[in-house]
Amino acid sequence: MYLLAILLPPLAVFLVGKPFQGIISIVLTILGWVPGAIHAILVVHEKKQDKRMEKQARIIAESQNKQ
Repeated sequence: MYLLAILLPPLAVFLVGKPFQGIISIVLTILGWVPGAIHAILVVHEKKQDKRMEKQARIIAESQNKQ
């Protein structure tokens, strides 16, 4: 997904499910490819962090239910 964020920034942002951020990414990409790519990388990274945090919270909840 990071490669897509570099090559096609707005598409990567839309694919992670952030439509408003996708519009911002389009504007930034029009202003320059580098700002658009940086923004897309940050959005993709944030989405990956959210998934990681949800997984950790689920594991913690399951371990507490077992005790």
